[in-house]
Amino acid sequence: MVFDKIKEILLDQLDADEEDITLDAEIVDDLHADSLDVVLLMKTIADEFDLAIPDDAVDSIRTVGDIVDYIENY
Repeated sequence: MVFDKIKEILLDQLDADEEDITLDAEIVDDLHADSLDVVLLMKTIADEFDLAIPDDAVDSIRTVGDIVDYIENY
């Protein structure tokens, strides 16, 4: 469920192919997000899941799986 919603957000905000969005996909290297993309992505995710993502947590998020883990353990 969380992964599907994250995938939907990534498809909406990034120029990524659906098959490239896996739990192991790196947001910057594999999905080609730049720093502004990451900021906007984290804001959208925080709003969608009604949670706060502090800067230190954003710095440790590298993969789609990291996002899912963060949300599931929030």
